[in-house]
Amino acid sequence: MESKPPTHPNYPPPWGEAGEDGISRDALKRLALLSAITAALGAAVGVVAFLLFRLIGLITNLCFYGQWSFAENEPTTAHLGIWVIVIPAIGGLLVGLLAKFGSPKIRGHGIDAVIEAVLYNRSRVDPEIAFLKPTSSAFVIGTGGPFGVEGPIIQTGGAVGSIIGQAMHLTASERKTLLAAGAAAGLAATFSTPIAAVILAIELILFEYKPRSFIPLVVATTLATTVRFLLMGRAPIVSLGAVDFGFVAQIPWYLALGVLAGFAAAGFVKALAWFEDGFEHVGEALGIDDIWWPALGGLILGLVGYFVPRTLGSGYGTIADLLNGRLPLLVVALILVFKPLVTLIALGSRTSGGTLAPMFMTGAAVGGVFAFAVNALFPAAHLSPGACAVLAMAAFFGTAARAPFAFIIFAFEMVRSYDAILPLMLVVVVAHGIGLATMKHSVMTLTLSRKGLRVNQEYEADVFRHVTVGWVMDEEPITIGADTQVAELSARIARGEPGLLKHPAFPLVDKQSKLVGIVTRGDLVKAFDRDPSGRTTVLKAGTANPEVAYPDESVEAALSRMLRRGCGRLPVVSRDDPVKVVGYIGRAAVLNARLVRMAEEYEREPGWLAKWKQGSARS
Repeated sequence: MESKPPTHPNYPPPWGEAGEDGISRDALKRLALLSAITAALGAAVGVVAFLLFRLIGLITNLCFYGQWSFAENEPTTAHLGIWVIVIPAIGGLLVGLLAKFGSPKIRGHGIDAVIEAVLYNRSRVDPEIAFLKPTSSAFVIGTGGPFGVEGPIIQTGGAVGSIIGQAMHLTASERKTLLAAGAAAGLAATFSTPIAAVILAIELILFEYKPRSFIPLVVATTLATTVRFLLMGRAPIVSLGAVDFGFVAQIPWYLALGVLAGFAAAGFVKALAWFEDGFEHVGEALGIDDIWWPALGGLILGLVGYFVPRTLGSGYGTIADLLNGRLPLLVVALILVFKPLVTLIALGSRTSGGTLAPMFMTGAAVGGVFAFAVNALFPAAHLSPGACAVLAMAAFFGTAARAPFAFIIFAFEMVRSYDAILPLMLVVVVAHGIGLATMKHSVMTLTLSRKGLRVNQEYEADVFRHVTVGWVMDEEPITIGADTQVAELSARIARGEPGLLKHPAFPLVDKQSKLVGIVTRGDLVKAFDRDPSGRTTVLKAGTANPEVAYPDESVEAALSRMLRRGCGRLPVVSRDDPVKVVGYIGRAAVLNARLVRMAEEYEREPGWLAKWKQGSARS
């Protein structure tokens, strides 16, 4: 159930009304508090990531190698033979049990649950998620599930941040900052990509860019990455050698690669919806309870993994091979066909695990096959399979997630080569354009949209902060003498006197035309209830010493004052003379601020040629 704030709150401004040029002293104190909390949170999430890696290593070694070891290892068919088919089904069954008797929110990749908590539950996450999500994902990945650890760590970090915010009775916005910081710390601790983690949190979770969120995000990811270095070393999770991107001669091919990656990403997202529907229809037709769905998906995964072992597990080693161009065409083609297939089946079965690793592998395979095909048909192209794999990997997931900027930086942090910047920007943006034209929802918001929840991944600066009161106010307000009787003003309104029907409230002035109050039509009705003769003055009926606005302040500042006081209009006074009425601003005028942005979006001015023709005609 969506949690809603009070209708007419009388909130103090927690981040200050120092507002136009900076933040208040109280806001700085809150920012310092949040930064201190996120420092501890980032370090804790770094430890959680380390423990989850080790737990997955233990389960993998027990299931596929029959040994007690926490070392990272890839699932293999060498020791089990045909029995490898059963192992992923066992992991899926455990997830089904945890979802049934623990929390159904552990299903899926986890990032969608974080977004839902931010947008529709005031950044509140159930405490049990912090334990159940990493546990369920460890079972799935350790038994050969085709997922990465990043999604579970992101959801776990976000859950821990939210729990801390709830325990400390922070505001919803501050909880959102902690939730996003925990999620970003999880991604940074997984891939050693702190910059991309910050940007991804802004693009997918926060939907804002403010000091109160950006600074804690950076603190959390820095601490999480530092802890990762201490516990797991400085080596990235995917090691890359030298990659030749070329670029100038390869621009036409990279444009084609961007188009291919964009269509591939759109196809993956649409296929995911189809597989989710397929499992529901099959389950309902056969009467299979959803507790068994992950086990069924695991059984299919085990069958495919028996013939194509590289589809099992997170596959970070395989991703490294793809990005370094170490795999032959046949192996890359098999990965391109079967890795997305088992990923879609597993996600459709409502199991638990992260999508970054399998989609990275799929995107890298798209780039590798593209390079092999172009070089075979046009030997002079000399495309690097590794370079194409890196570019397509970033473009594929950046498009599917609608987070292109984050994955440009993500791939750059992995490659750590400035030669990659221009090709990455080109390929990712081309793919993103294709995705915008062909995808209605992203892989991160698909599940939410199917629940009927709306997620707008575009955001911009609030127009209310850029438009001043002077732009939208009524510059010729109707003022009423403070000693006017209620009956007289009511009669003038009833006669339809020009101007009086225009506004629901009127500034009140004394004989020197100085502002002394404001009266609304509702005040007049209440005054008649108290004194049917209507001889009460409008000043006694209305409000003395009202809230005011100033022409040079933002509409946002005036609107905030209206909301806090529960009123719908403000007299506008001069800064130099705070009792001189120079205008009037109501709710309608506030909405007119939107017209400024709409005019910028849709009104086209005549070009220079048209202006020249108009000038020639006048002369």
